[in-house]
Amino acid sequence: MSRLYNKIRGKLEQREKDEMIEGIAFVKKKNVLNGADCKAPIVDRFAEILGNGISFQLISSTHTDPVSGRGKVGKPAYLENWVTTVSKFSTGESELKVYFEWDESQGIPGAIIVKNHHPCEFFLKHLTIKGLPEKGRVHFVCNSWIYPKYSYDRIFFTNDVYLPSQMPEPLRPYRELELYHLRGDHVSRPLEEKDRIYGYAVYNDLGHHHALGGSREIPYPRRGRTGRASTKSDPTLESRITVFCDGFLEQNYVPRDERFGFQKMSEFGVFFLKSVGHSLFPGLSVLCKTSNEFNSIQETIDLYKGGLKDPNLPVLRELVGKIPVHILKEMVSKDGTHALQLPEPQIIKEDKHAWRADEEFARQMLAGVNPIVIRCLEEFPPTSKLDPKKYGDQTSKIMPEHIEPNLERFTVSEALEQRRLFILDHHDTLMPYLEGINKLEETFIYATRTVLFLRDDGTLKPVAIELSLPHPHGCIYGAESQVHTPSSYSVEGSIWQLARAYASVNDTAYHQIISHWLNTHAVIEPFVIATNRHLSVMHPIHKLLNPHFKDTMNINAMARQHLVNADGIIEMTMFPGKYSLKWSSDVYKTWKFPEQGLPQDLLKRGVAVEDPSSPNNLRLLIEDYPYAVDGLAVWSAIEACVYEYCSIYYPDDNTVEADSELQAWWREVRDVGHGDLKDETWWPAMQTYKDLADTCTTVIWIASALHAAINFGQYPYGGYHPNRPTKSRRPMPKPGSKQYEELKKEPEKVFLKTITPKVPSIIVGAIIEILSRHSSDEVYLGQRDSEEWTSDKKALDVFNRFTQTLIGIEKRITEMNEDPRLKNRRGPAKMPYMLLYPNTSDASGKSTGPVGMGIPNSVSI
Repeated sequence: MSRLYNKIRGKLEQREKDEMIEGIAFVKKKNVLNGADCKAPIVDRFAEILGNGISFQLISSTHTDPVSGRGKVGKPAYLENWVTTVSKFSTGESELKVYFEWDESQGIPGAIIVKNHHPCEFFLKHLTIKGLPEKGRVHFVCNSWIYPKYSYDRIFFTNDVYLPSQMPEPLRPYRELELYHLRGDHVSRPLEEKDRIYGYAVYNDLGHHHALGGSREIPYPRRGRTGRASTKSDPTLESRITVFCDGFLEQNYVPRDERFGFQKMSEFGVFFLKSVGHSLFPGLSVLCKTSNEFNSIQETIDLYKGGLKDPNLPVLRELVGKIPVHILKEMVSKDGTHALQLPEPQIIKEDKHAWRADEEFARQMLAGVNPIVIRCLEEFPPTSKLDPKKYGDQTSKIMPEHIEPNLERFTVSEALEQRRLFILDHHDTLMPYLEGINKLEETFIYATRTVLFLRDDGTLKPVAIELSLPHPHGCIYGAESQVHTPSSYSVEGSIWQLARAYASVNDTAYHQIISHWLNTHAVIEPFVIATNRHLSVMHPIHKLLNPHFKDTMNINAMARQHLVNADGIIEMTMFPGKYSLKWSSDVYKTWKFPEQGLPQDLLKRGVAVEDPSSPNNLRLLIEDYPYAVDGLAVWSAIEACVYEYCSIYYPDDNTVEADSELQAWWREVRDVGHGDLKDETWWPAMQTYKDLADTCTTVIWIASALHAAINFGQYPYGGYHPNRPTKSRRPMPKPGSKQYEELKKEPEKVFLKTITPKVPSIIVGAIIEILSRHSSDEVYLGQRDSEEWTSDKKALDVFNRFTQTLIGIEKRITEMNEDPRLKNRRGPAKMPYMLLYPNTSDASGKSTGPVGMGIPNSVSI
């Protein structure tokens, strides 16, 4: 009888389901990260038995509840087989069904309420419902962690697109309420893991340094708020978290959906081991038992053949139990004989000594990791913009007689007229800091100017390097400078190599602190926050920009905890030391949003001129400028996509002005996120379609291509520290001195004793090797993590054309890299320029490791 009863019951239940609407949800259960979480499946089972599962309630977009005035809400439907289902996907996701009671009288669903009655959170990727009356099928893109016991309903909307004025009236209250909760302005307590609140704070979470931001004197972009308590010693500074908690990494607060997924966090975990100063740095000093100095160039090369020998030391043993084993394994070779074994950087793969060539030194200003500083020299000698009342006459001491012997057939005036002289100028930004920096331990730097000549074959030739210090009687008397020119003879050749090293040290720090951290990571975070606070997920601009914000808040929070904080990695390994972030604040004073777009940047630096007959209406003065050539192709593809996409929703300027969410978003980006610069006149007014399209193009460029160009070459170029040293420690030897005689006898040793020593170079190598990696779940420009990111076919068609354009750019880059006439694309190091190769055609997105190619959608590492 019981078998018959169960059979009949099963048939009745199936008949009921056949009469209901089927939904399929892709979910991920909470990861088992530690022992406490192992209880989750057991507790979940009890919750299911008691009927406390995961419920879904559809909300009508066409029918209004007469009592609430909101869209009519359907009956709860529960996710089936939660406990018994095992993931069948490599991502850890499970496909579960849910059945809804829904008919024509309830209209078309446009949103859904999800409630979690389990004690543990779960991740809802997306939900698809089929067989709906009238609509047929609706799709919800969720990508969110759902915790139990929210004080409000978790709402998800379909992948439809609506401007605020077009929103179906039954759904309007839900749209407004969701943004209200995301802003969280009504919540004053410290924020918790489950919170989804996007707020602003100044940079007062860096440790014992003064806060950055909040004034015209020390301006800075805003970061995400955490609400943590102030320190006891200084109420203006926010307390910081500990690095490890119960053997696992403790995270700063970022909104839960902005955190790395477990897979990426696991891959990224090695970064923590390599960056935790109080655990690792003393150990490195022990590992480098004999000396903190490299004794020869060959010794620097040998580092990549096996790392440091005999790692079985107390410092590593002490880490066992404090750090997850899978992370510790990354530090030590499989046979246990070597630690910190790093892959060979690309710059020395083909030719171990090509980095020493002047042509390669110059080429990297066009195709290296920091190709965004070089500019055309428009006056000679180079002048300064520093206030002469404070700094005296800072005009360059480089004279025509210094450089004309290397200008081939040109005089200085002829080379200027034909725009053949260029300069890498780090003089003005560093001069105000030199007195303080050179008082730091093991530090001695110059403010440098490097002048280069454009040869007929399109390559650059360095013709002079000026090394400047504040006048010994005070800054008001100007600079004390020495000028060095190329030489291959004996000690003069060694002097020239040292001069190049001082210039590289300047450029390395500027790249890391200004070009990379400030101009991509820091400046983009306010856009991430404002987008989530003011643009609904149904807003077309949210759908356009949100993929370009993935993981940015998480990586920035980690950087503030470990990299750019007081006594952090940057301060310990780069010459500006404790002045690093203040230096970047001074540079931020001159930051202009419109100039972050590539065409405006090239024009500002004078490396391009307006020319209506050229692509992009720009003509490059250096035709073989790989960063600019590839960058303009990618920029044009982004711009065309954005303009076409925006035209779908904004047929005229009035539509832009009338968009309440868009106006609130832009007002907050300008007045709060970048509030220290809010009164600048260069901000777009956001009154026209062009304002909107140009702004979105620039945001996407910063987050994707610009960041890729200056991030993923860090290890390929800088992993070998003699090529891009982070410190200089001794002044240039003077003729007749003991150091000068030493230079004559042992030039390699003097060179290595002048630049970064062993321990900091290993630490920097370990860090940038991780920061140059693509994660295995990376999503590249021209890709989306969901094929159904929007229901709008016009938008999908625009995006598909964008993807095909990028694939065409990949083919063109490959062809140019094989063209022997384009010498700057490979150079003496035989290192093809791939940093702006989109990698869009790789549908698997599996280009992991420091491969030096690929444009991720976002500032994600």
